[in-house]
Amino acid sequence: MAWKHTALATTTALAISAYAANSEVAAAQARVLIATDANVETVASEKAATGDVNPRNFGKWGYDRTAMDPSVKPGDDFDIFASGAWKGRTKIPADQSSASVGWDIRKVTEGQLLQIITSSEPESQLGALYSSFIDKERVETLGVAPLQPRLDAITALPDRAAFTRDMGRVHDTFGGSLIEMFPFADPNDPTVSSLFVITGGLGLPDRDYYLEERFANQRQAYRVYLERIFTMVGQADPSGTADGVMAFETSLATVKWSAADLRDLGKLNNPMTLAELVAYAPEIEWSAFFASARVPVDRKIIVTDNSAVVDVAKVYAATPLPVLKAWQAARAVHEASPFLSDEFVQSRFAFTKVLSGASELRPRWTRAVQLIDTSLGELLGQTYVEKHFTPSSKTKMEEMVVNLKIAMAARIRDNDWMAPETKQAGLAKLAKMDVMVGYPDKFRDYSQLELKPDDLLGNVARVGAFNWDYESAMPGKPVDKTLWDMTPQTMDAYNGPFENKIVFPAGILQPPMFSLIADDAVNYGAIGAVIGHEIAHGFDDQGRTIDEDGRLRDWWTPQDAERFDAKAEDFGAQYAEYEPVPGHFINPKLTMGENIADMVGLQVSLDAYRLFLNGKPAPVIDGLTGEQRFFLAYAQAWQSKQRDEVVVQQLASDPHSPARFRVLGPLRNIDAWYEAFGIGPDSKMYIAPENRVKIW
Repeated sequence: MAWKHTALATTTALAISAYAANSEVAAAQARVLIATDANVETVASEKAATGDVNPRNFGKWGYDRTAMDPSVKPGDDFDIFASGAWKGRTKIPADQSSASVGWDIRKVTEGQLLQIITSSEPESQLGALYSSFIDKERVETLGVAPLQPRLDAITALPDRAAFTRDMGRVHDTFGGSLIEMFPFADPNDPTVSSLFVITGGLGLPDRDYYLEERFANQRQAYRVYLERIFTMVGQADPSGTADGVMAFETSLATVKWSAADLRDLGKLNNPMTLAELVAYAPEIEWSAFFASARVPVDRKIIVTDNSAVVDVAKVYAATPLPVLKAWQAARAVHEASPFLSDEFVQSRFAFTKVLSGASELRPRWTRAVQLIDTSLGELLGQTYVEKHFTPSSKTKMEEMVVNLKIAMAARIRDNDWMAPETKQAGLAKLAKMDVMVGYPDKFRDYSQLELKPDDLLGNVARVGAFNWDYESAMPGKPVDKTLWDMTPQTMDAYNGPFENKIVFPAGILQPPMFSLIADDAVNYGAIGAVIGHEIAHGFDDQGRTIDEDGRLRDWWTPQDAERFDAKAEDFGAQYAEYEPVPGHFINPKLTMGENIADMVGLQVSLDAYRLFLNGKPAPVIDGLTGEQRFFLAYAQAWQSKQRDEVVVQQLASDPHSPARFRVLGPLRNIDAWYEAFGIGPDSKMYIAPENRVKIW
């Protein structure tokens, strides 16, 4: 019951590698972002319903002076200088994995969504889904009964061929698949959608959790959870069955690609016909698998982690059928648990809190809202933008994007390491980059989706099938560039690389990220840096391999690539020294694209702010110059406190560096930051000018 666009796109930049790098969590996210788990960044406070969130004092110009710690010099630790007082007075709520600006915005949005849902007619789709989730008494009375037919069906699978067909049907029900599928623009012909396949099958966030000693506690918690699952469903030997499933998943982990390797778009582009795929990995009955999934395979399939597909197929063939069925039952229970009785909810949470560090489950109403948000996102989003997003906000954002694109074009033209013909290709790509702000031009039609107020698990299954019918029809058809991979209420933004577009949902266009009444220096430092970040993805280590039409093609000369790689290596060496949690360092290979986008985005946004001023002096406000306010706004946009557990998880598989280092890392390389605050060699963050990395 997986679908990509509404689930995975909320946390990634939506390239092939973005899907790949997060495929182990996609199976969980696609089940409506695990509506009960604390490790998913969603809202966790009942105060959201009234808009009562973490108090901030943005004053008259959009920056929270009370968050600052003036006892710390800006050149010693700019993150603490900008947000140290906030960090000191802020406690992470027990049911959250972190506290941040993003959380605060999400809380406001969640309260707004709750009001929309509860004011809907009870018989409407929004009303029916909300009623089915919020009716805890009925859910408790039913216990495991709603899932029992699915568990019985798994038990009854007679042979491996039947199991293969069952994996293909997981989009319609609860369970997992060793091979996951999603439609996406074909990197070889981005005007047409193709079917992509990638290996799946793991219950822990990443392969490293199975293989490295530092994750021993998480492995043990997962092993205990598996045994608890088999106990709850009446398995004869819960302990032995859990051992078998754990060994099976460990075998899968040993052959899967690392998260860093999954960022290499060239390696992920492996088109094959069905016949070629059958010959390539014959242990899987591919025709039966795809037929069961109701997906067309009359054109080439993009096999992403190709060597892992071969090895996973061999592990599959060597694994006894009883172990496979036990694994599938565990996946089914895990996915269904948020929608079953409290015994299942609490058992799952006992495991996931080891990953997140949260100690309490979120209130039921917030989980209900999140379920609806991820199930009926555009239906909910259409009303959201009508009520909470203004045309003037859209206009202001579009004006800012124009300035950012002008600034990026200047940096491309002025670049000193790139060949003239490459510059022209870069300028062409920038000129063709589409910009989408607020909401899509057309909203999805949900009229054929049937939801019932007294059938929670059935509703979730029907949502999964409905979404898969929508997506499985895409391969072979022209790509619709007007479709969004995020809902309007999402607090995020993304670059669609194979469509050459950047998207900024209404949900992120709220204070302190963006405000019509904020000082322009603050808007450019906060949302402007986000705009720049998304533009920069078109020109980072992945963007260089995708041309202006979204085709996978390296448009740089070998000399360009050599010079860029040398700069990127120097930049990565800085990040490799960062140790967010003792014993856990940032992986520069995994985070390179995002780190570059952070730095370039901030530089381009500063250029755009200067363009906006058009030669006029910026006002001095509260003793701060325009550029000082710009950098402070950027730092506060990444204001965050995170639990160690979730940082460890992020470092293992997320291409983004932890928030604190998204402040420190870029600033140390930007000359204007040194000039704005008078930072010299005696400062702890100081890097000599000749050692500062300058890419664009």
